[in-house]
Amino acid sequence: MKMPVIRDKARELGIKTARLRKTELIHRIQLSEGNFSCFASAVAGDCDQWQCLWRDDCFVAAKKAPG
Repeated sequence: MKMPVIRDKARELGIKTARLRKTELIHRIQLSEGNFSCFASAVAGDCDQWQCLWRDDCFVAAKKAPG
């Protein structure tokens, strides 16, 4: 998902978006929605959150995350 769309979603939830990277912004959105802040943590490619809006991006980001 592109950053402008993520920022719009965050703003809808009352989250300030200035100076936040994609991962941190998504974590804040996840917490605001009452979910786990687990974006980019599926480093082994395992995730049981099948309905997660961020699922596809999560796997890509997890591969790029420093390990």
